[in-house]
Amino acid sequence: MASPSALPARTLDDGAVLRAAAPGDEAGILAAIHALAVYEREPDAVRTTTDDLTATLFGDDPKAFALVIERDGGIRAIAVWFLTYSTWTGRHGIWLEDLFVDEADRGRGYGTALLSSLAAVALERGYPRLEWTVLDWNAPAVGFYRSIGAEAMDEWTTQRMTGEALAALARR
Repeated sequence: MASPSALPARTLDDGAVLRAAAPGDEAGILAAIHALAVYEREPDAVRTTTDDLTATLFGDDPKAFALVIERDGGIRAIAVWFLTYSTWTGRHGIWLEDLFVDEADRGRGYGTALLSSLAAVALERGYPRLEWTVLDWNAPAVGFYRSIGAEAMDEWTTQRMTGEALAALARR
């Protein structure tokens, strides 16, 4: 099974490149994490440093991974994720920890492209779930997630894609 860092790069319609994060991307990823924290009304909550990201994403045995979209020399969007495990399915899944698209780049399809890539990874590796949470008040994100086929779990804010919705997103 290929390592998550071996994901092939892909050029998007506007010339941006979606690729696995690589050493040297830490400052851009951290800037996106900070921007997400501001958007989520927690501007002082981020404790992560670039050194933390280097160790976590690019160390000897990474447990978390990231995809980035780069355009005009800068990181414009990120998806940070890790593996989960379900005792009910007996399989791993993907947990999307952070999805962020720079405000100036929203509407370009970057969120869909990142989620589509993660859906493809899940299917390729036999993972039946792609899950994440969303803040209840974040109506634009909730609407976006519904538009790609995600459904809310009763009594949870966790989002899950399985079956045809996961396959349809992977084909995008």
